[in-house]
Parts: sequence; structure tokens; C-alpha cells
Amino acid sequence: MAKRSKRMQQVDQLVTPGKVYSLEEAVALLKKCPSPKFDQSINLSLVVGIDPKKSDQQVRGTVSLPYGTGKKTVVAVIAKGERLKEALEAGADFAGAEDLLDKIKGGWTDFSALITTPDMMREVGKLGKVLGPRGLMPTPKAGTVTNEVGKAVKEVKAGKIEFKADKTASVNAAVGKLSFESSHLVENLRVILQAIARAKPASAKGHFLRSLFLSSTMGPGLKIDLQSVQGVAV
Repeated sequence: MAKRSKRMQQVDQLVTPGKVYSLEEAVALLKKCPSPKFDQSINLSLVVGIDPKKSDQQVRGTVSLPYGTGKKTVVAVIAKGERLKEALEAGADFAGAEDLLDKIKGGWTDFSALITTPDMMREVGKLGKVLGPRGLMPTPKAGTVTNEVGKAVKEVKAGKIEFKADKTASVNAAVGKLSFESSHLVENLRVILQAIARAKPASAKGHFLRSLFLSSTMGPGLKIDLQSVQGVAV
């Protein structure tokens, strides 16, 4: 059996096996854990009560975290004419039309969000093999296919993220950095949980938010008492 590192042995002393934590308790404990030499992300893993094989039970949406994710968001925009100018004025890191399409077709994906206009989606759709596996394909539901490209760029830069249930009915998302104030992390968590709860499909029965774990990039996974989360309908 591999020997656990000194840091993980210290973590083991702080975590109580089998304990269920409130959001506040979990955030405080993760902050106490000895940290590697970088600012870790705080991640949630939430199991929802759906059958992911059914098309009418898909859970997907967007939410603007009040305190952002702490990650540098690199935004690319594919558009033409005035929309191109609008995107650059709003703070897009990359913007173009055919030139950017060709660059992405060649395998370039050095961006974290791609925004485009409806008239360009026919061409952008051809890049599915490049964008799809990386979760970068723009969609109207995520607000990344729009004629209001300036507004979309500003929202993404301000902390708007997309969430989606995977094939195991789990929603995974980064909700901030360990260096954030505890109250800011808790508020980000409440906001995304509220957004996911509102995305419950009409055909989903019973408890929707089933189980939630909170962790840092290289820290422990802590089970959260969903009933204790204020303002969130379980």
C-alpha cells in the first residue's frame, strides 16, 4: 500500500469519516487543510434525481456566480461586421470570422468560451469534432449563440458559467478559489444550487437534489447536508 504524503496525513486528522457538513462547515474545513503551492479551485459534485437516458430529463443551464470563479476566462467570438467590433469593445480576447474558423479547424482551442451569432452557427457547427469533446460548442440555451455578443462577452467575463448533468446524473462545477472569502464561496454555492434546482425537469419525480460533495483541487471530498442549505428546495 502506497504511503500517504505528510500533507494528506494532516488532512486525515482534520476530516471526520462519515460526517455530513453544512456549506459553512465544509468551506471552513477546506480552508484549514494544508494546501499545495497554488490557489486551489473549490468544486461541487451534485447528483440529481433524473434518468439521463431520457431526453425529457436533461438538466442544463447557465448561472452568473456573484463572485465569479476566480479563473481567467478567455473568450473567443465568431461574428462579422458590427458584431465583431461590439465583441472587441466588450472585452473579447479573440474575435474573427473565416480566419478564426480556419484556426479552430486546425485544432486551436486556447479559449474557455466561444460565442457566435446565429448566422455563423452553420459554419461553427462544422467544428463539432474539435469543439464538442472540449465542451466549447456554443448553444442558444447557454447564451453563447446570440446577436447580443457584447452582453454575452461581459456576462462570461463576469462569472457566468454553464452547468450540465452528465451520463451519471451528476453536475460538476468549479465555484471559486480557496483564497475567496468564506462567505463569498458559500454565496456562490447557494446561487448555483438554486439555479440547478430551478432546472428540474417536469418529468423528474421525487427528491431532485440527491447528494452533494464539496472538495478542493487536491483536498478531501466532504459530504454536504442539503437540507441545511438555506433558500434551496431539495
